[in-house]
Amino acid sequence: MRVFNFSAGPAALPEPVLRQAAAEMLDWHGSGMGVMEMSHRGPEFIAIHAEAVALLRELLDVPAHYRILFMQGGAIAANAIIPLNLMGPAGRADYVVTGSWSQKSYKEAQKYGSAALAASAERDGAFRHIPPVQEWRLDPGAAYVHVCTNETIDGVEFAEPPLLPGAVPLVADVSSHILSRPLDVTRFGVLYGGAQKNIGPAGLTIVIIREDLLGRAHPLTPSAFDFKTVADNDSMYNTPPTYAIYIAGLVFRWLKEQGGLAGIERANVAKANLLYDAIDGSGFYVNRVDRACRSRMNVPFVLPDKRLDAAFLKGAEERGMVQLKGHRSVGGMRASIYNAMPLAGVEALVAYMREFAKAHG
Repeated sequence: MRVFNFSAGPAALPEPVLRQAAAEMLDWHGSGMGVMEMSHRGPEFIAIHAEAVALLRELLDVPAHYRILFMQGGAIAANAIIPLNLMGPAGRADYVVTGSWSQKSYKEAQKYGSAALAASAERDGAFRHIPPVQEWRLDPGAAYVHVCTNETIDGVEFAEPPLLPGAVPLVADVSSHILSRPLDVTRFGVLYGGAQKNIGPAGLTIVIIREDLLGRAHPLTPSAFDFKTVADNDSMYNTPPTYAIYIAGLVFRWLKEQGGLAGIERANVAKANLLYDAIDGSGFYVNRVDRACRSRMNVPFVLPDKRLDAAFLKGAEERGMVQLKGHRSVGGMRASIYNAMPLAGVEALVAYMREFAKAHG
């Protein structure tokens, strides 16, 4: 029996995608071999790769003057790859910290140049809001401004991309909400993220970069992580994560069948509203994030007594709901309700939450 998997990542994948991948495991389209066995230089995989790039460009409406790169290392490695590629002669960049992941990005960037803290949402050791852009201390000479548009751990999300004054490029870690809603790519110089939340299995990193930002890498940047080198070689400079790219392509097709990003956004809004309404109306559970910047993808909540946490998790698992434990730095619970989480999963969680609150309230 499949469970409702609320993991923050690696996360649930759409069941039709898993079934298709299973059917093609031993023989992809009559080739006599599975995708994991293919040469990345062979015509079969080149076709898989090209379709995945084209589908992602279509879904996000990525303009022609942006390049789509399939890389490795995840967002953690990108925390180093971004400043190595973009700080350039300026040698400095601005970072906005709205949660645990953007804080990691800021700390890592300090190794490669002058990374300034343009704004921080931290209050009493917690992240529960996003400072208005008007309060950001931005350097007009910075090479870029970095944000994380959805904080997986803290449950804080930008409802809209920040509109920056001036021409400094906006760089964003979009790992945990990319493809969950329409997004104006032209508001950004670079978008990047790990695939293991809304796109596919761990191992693939997506980078979408404006072409004029290529060719700025520090001389010591490893060739495999130089955005221009990767772009010039169509993401084939080194062996790419072939199977992860194949699964991503299947997910992109599935998203088109859901009505594209407009369609999946409607489904995500319905799921998030159902869960937040249950929390807010319970008088038992609490979400501490400011309502204006609550995440649709990652919903943290706490119970009135920490001593109830173990019982809550045990009961959820007995009912086929797993991975609800909050991150160790935050505690409580966290329901990650990415694209692949069906409405039925959220309905089951809400029903159990009401049952538990009635029994322990």
